[in-house]
Amino acid sequence: MEKDIQFKKNFIWNIIGTGFNAFNSLFFMIAITRINGVDNAGIYTIAYSTACILYMIGIYAGRIYQVTESNKTITNKDYIFNRMISCSIIFVISILFVIIKRYDMYKSSIFIILALYKSLEAFSDVLYGILQKNNFLDKAGKSCFIKALLSLIVFILIDIFTHNLIIACFSIVGVYLVIILFYDYKQVKKFIENTEKVEMKNVLNIFKGGFFTFAISFLGVYMTNAQKYAIDSFLSEDIQAIFGIIIMPATVMGLLAQFLIHPYLNEIFELYNSKEFKKIKKILYKIILIIFAIGMLCCVVGYFLGTPVLGFVYGIDLSQYSVQLTMILFAATFYTMAGIISPILITMRCNLIQFIIYTLISLFELVLSNVMVFKVGFDGAIWAYLITMILYFGVFYIVAMRIIKSKEKVVE
Repeated sequence: MEKDIQFKKNFIWNIIGTGFNAFNSLFFMIAITRINGVDNAGIYTIAYSTACILYMIGIYAGRIYQVTESNKTITNKDYIFNRMISCSIIFVISILFVIIKRYDMYKSSIFIILALYKSLEAFSDVLYGILQKNNFLDKAGKSCFIKALLSLIVFILIDIFTHNLIIACFSIVGVYLVIILFYDYKQVKKFIENTEKVEMKNVLNIFKGGFFTFAISFLGVYMTNAQKYAIDSFLSEDIQAIFGIIIMPATVMGLLAQFLIHPYLNEIFELYNSKEFKKIKKILYKIILIIFAIGMLCCVVGYFLGTPVLGFVYGIDLSQYSVQLTMILFAATFYTMAGIISPILITMRCNLIQFIIYTLISLFELVLSNVMVFKVGFDGAIWAYLITMILYFGVFYIVAMRIIKSKEKVVE
């Protein structure tokens, strides 16, 4: 009975915490557009996207690797020290990035502060992993929710009174530091043995063992942001803001993939172990059809209502971007369908082939985005996103079907 109650608490608070945190960037963007203007929103768009990519370096292999790793010699202190290293790397890379890009002091400050915020979020994640391993995921969810809510409230209040985006962004860092020190640490320290010692061999093994998981996640996040870097190189901040606004619904569709696939992961793992590959294909087809149907509905609704609603929310005129928004939603449908296939391939231990696919598509997208934006401008970014996402799904679908088919033949 107690176990069932704890499971429900874990489930509910995890959904609340991760859900609210996932939508925080949307609320930040709305506030910045209305308070600080479109140009500042453009700076925030590219800075936050970069921080999200660097966040993947911070979490590296991620909490799933930490929670499911069967190596009993790796201690909680090893994971914490490993995360301290990866989070420090975020800060160093963010400084090098703004120097290489030759941004002015204002833009550089926002980049570095948001990277620091994401490094603290990545550090929090390793503490959440310790709580999850001890069946206290609800405490992690509460922490995530408190951070998301307080950081949003403090950010908006400070931005309204100061109209200074640097101070407002730095307030998020302050909120995260306070909650890590006075809530997260208190919850986690009871699960850390005083006798535990940090072993550098274990710390390095975490980096080594989680490389492919990290690389796939890192490149996956880059793929959704490549066009923003092309816009940053060739177009203005206000165009960056508009692109950031109309691509936001695509992020929501990406979350849909996570909510749809997660309930099936254990079942897929069991089917894989029992070599029931036809049932795996059946689940895959079912989810892909659901996503495609939802995606087409979103395209229709987006074309007629998308830009008026987004324009009302953000306080700017987006009426001329109805076609571009529809193209983004169509592309996001393919991205979301591909996002269903990737976890299935991970379950089937097909990480190397995924790494190769992600690397090749990312390189293709890098070249395509820069060429298209340079030649065509804003519409070039839209077309580059659409072409890449269709290619992404097509390659993943073909590879997944061939892998499943080859495994079926072995069973037969």
